[in-house]
Amino acid sequence: MPARYVAIITDGNGRWAQRRGLQPIEGHQAGADVVKERLRDAVDFGVEELTVFSFSTENWSRPRGEVEGLMRMFRERIDRETPELHDEGVRMRFIGRRDGIDPGLVERMQWAEKLTAANDRINFFVAFNYGGRSEILDAAKLFEGGGEDDFRTGLYAPEMHDPDLLIRTSGELRISNYLLWQCAYSELVFRDELWPDFSREAFKESLEEFEARRRRFGAR
Repeated sequence: MPARYVAIITDGNGRWAQRRGLQPIEGHQAGADVVKERLRDAVDFGVEELTVFSFSTENWSRPRGEVEGLMRMFRERIDRETPELHDEGVRMRFIGRRDGIDPGLVERMQWAEKLTAANDRINFFVAFNYGGRSEILDAAKLFEGGGEDDFRTGLYAPEMHDPDLLIRTSGELRISNYLLWQCAYSELVFRDELWPDFSREAFKESLEEFEARRRRFGAR
């Protein structure tokens, strides 16, 4: 069965830039270009939901200049690319904590979500100021009892499906506090490419690796 719901940890932008003698923000810009390219590939490959890890709650500890550059880049990218993605039928959603983020950036995120809300070609979730443990803690504050379905209503995007497949680039072998609730039964594929080098073919190979596996969900 093909993967309909895919999540990616887009790791390696900084190392990609460092190896080329570039500034970190140049690696992040290159990585953002690849996100858009692979989003379009996801549509071609029949993926219905794609979730990417763009900025974690831990990333605030990076050098101030890098963080400020990232915030500017996010705002510029939202302004420039949202109309284009809207025309292509992409529904955008941002998941993560919004407190502590510049109000102007939050406003642009809300604008993008509202503009694309009725689109149904592919759901594109961007994990921004996101941490899996933070999400579970925030959901627990809202939980009034019941089962897993009741708990899910307190997650940042209750409508998000659990990913069939989680891909991580850059050769690291961990999930780094990403979608801890949702990825309980996800298949994991680890790639050696740094994210800006993650090509259409690498994406296709990852999906094919998933299709070759047999998911048992605890059964024999």
